[in-house]
Amino acid sequence: MDFTAIIRKGEKQFVALCPELDVVSQGYTVEEALQNLKEAVELYIEEMGIPEGATSKDTIVASFEVQA
Repeated sequence: MDFTAIIRKGEKQFVALCPELDVVSQGYTVEEALQNLKEAVELYIEEMGIPEGATSKDTIVASFEVQA
């Protein structure tokens, strides 16, 4: 099953979010953050199951700009 990962640089670590399940993890590298997110998602699915409609096909990731 495919999910989306959104990874951002935090103060000291990278933060990874799976928006379909609202699961977050972190790591000192992008690869570590992604691996930790994968483990967190697997644990989430093991405990909670997959919510109906929670697939990357239903998720749109877009960026936009605002005037500050």
